[in-house]
Amino acid sequence: MFDTEWPLVYQAGMNFSSLAGLLLCAMVTLAPAQDYDLLLRGGRVADGTGNPAVSADVAVKGGRIAAVGRVTGTAKRVVDVKGLVIAPGFVDTHTHAEGIEDQPLAENFLRMGVTTLVLGNCGGSRLNLGEYFKELEATNISPNVCSLIGHNTVRRQAMGGSFLRPPTDAELAKMKGYVEQGMKDGAVGLATGLIYLPGTFAKTEEIVELAKVAGAHGGIYASHMRSEGENIFKALDELFRIAREGGTRGHISHIKLSGKSYWGQTAKVIAAIEGARASGLDITQDQYVYPASSTGLSQLIPDSAREGGADKFRERIIDPAQRADIAKRMKETLRKQGRDDYSYAVIANYSKDKSLNGLNVVEAAKKKRGNDSLDDQVELLLEIEKSGGASAVFHGMSEDDLREFAKHPNTMFASDSGVRKFGEGVPHPRGYGNNARVLGEYVREAKLLRLEDAVRRMSSLPATTFKLKDRGLVREGAWADIVVFDPAKVTDRATFKEPHQYATGFKLVTVNGVVVVEDDKHLGTRPGKVIRMNHQ
Repeated sequence: MFDTEWPLVYQAGMNFSSLAGLLLCAMVTLAPAQDYDLLLRGGRVADGTGNPAVSADVAVKGGRIAAVGRVTGTAKRVVDVKGLVIAPGFVDTHTHAEGIEDQPLAENFLRMGVTTLVLGNCGGSRLNLGEYFKELEATNISPNVCSLIGHNTVRRQAMGGSFLRPPTDAELAKMKGYVEQGMKDGAVGLATGLIYLPGTFAKTEEIVELAKVAGAHGGIYASHMRSEGENIFKALDELFRIAREGGTRGHISHIKLSGKSYWGQTAKVIAAIEGARASGLDITQDQYVYPASSTGLSQLIPDSAREGGADKFRERIIDPAQRADIAKRMKETLRKQGRDDYSYAVIANYSKDKSLNGLNVVEAAKKKRGNDSLDDQVELLLEIEKSGGASAVFHGMSEDDLREFAKHPNTMFASDSGVRKFGEGVPHPRGYGNNARVLGEYVREAKLLRLEDAVRRMSSLPATTFKLKDRGLVREGAWADIVVFDPAKVTDRATFKEPHQYATGFKLVTVNGVVVVEDDKHLGTRPGKVIRMNHQ
């Protein structure tokens, strides 16, 4: 009647309570384990290669993509994504998100599908990247991050406050040492910002020497070039030379033609880039898809007037003769650009007087000085700089030029944004909507790009260019950075007047297999990793 083993167990001294526990454990052990952590069912997979999207399931396990295709098995969570696109998480190659440790959710990026941020652009980075990376890992952040090592940062550290000269041999050796250490710490390359202090005073030869250090480690050279208008072709030639002599790849940050006098030359710019590539150089570029740039208002004031720091600047503008000379040069630059005033420059964030935020310089001069003459505009700009400066949005680009650059197969899409504090100032809308605008405006509405190619330019192309291993593709073994969006609904809602509006149309965004955004809402999860080149 009974299994003959039962009495034997009982005779061995095991009571019925222990026996029941043993049986329960056996049942749990024998039950089939769930195969995956997350299973996305029935989506259209645009895998990041640019190949046509295909209907497929995507399974995630242990932070990585475990299967793509017709997936069988069980999962802890199954999501029906029929009618939606499954794509690799987007890689933003040009950000200024060094403050992410204070805003670790980076909501403006994640809510437009960006899962990896490249920091350190335009020559500005943390000097000690090894220390910074550890700080970020201790903080826990939502997106992945990597960083370039910034030329302006190392030049400032090595040369103190004296910049209007070449470095001494000892100073150059220090700069090379900083770049070397940055690369050993995992930097993805060297970045310059050659319209900003102190890099604007650096000679090409100096940058070549630093690029050699980055290139020896396989790093890229990314540059905000010396000119994006009048002297753009000289600036391109300089970038090509640095890449060639530095033994590295070259990347043009936020490619554009700035200033109405220079519009319409996209074909010549692209021809120059293609000529460099034909000569054996690896040259790529990124752009944001709005006809306005954003940086400090200080860029309207001659570099030499600001050399030496704030105190030196104040000394110069106190002197009537020097102040008049600075004003004269500002007006000359304005005329060369084909402009009569500074109405194209809109104040984004002036901490000393927030009532000026959102006004262009002409409007701000009228409000602050009671007159909007060009002289009053110049005086206002000098006063703002003396008082600590302000950020601004500059409406100086052509939408036609933007679209021509966007058509080029090697153009990536990058926001040039920091982590946004929701509601603070009147910043550029690109920080909230750049990737969504590509998908909504350039793909769906204008049909300028195929969806699959737009995805490639935001995923595998930047991941490959910046050597981010196992990122940028939906394939087995890759990190599960995934974005699921509705191609009919994805929208950039941010505007120049009302920039603080998150993108919509995103069903899911995962970082390293963890859901971070669901139904256009950030869940507060922080699974991001620091990506160190050559340490991945």
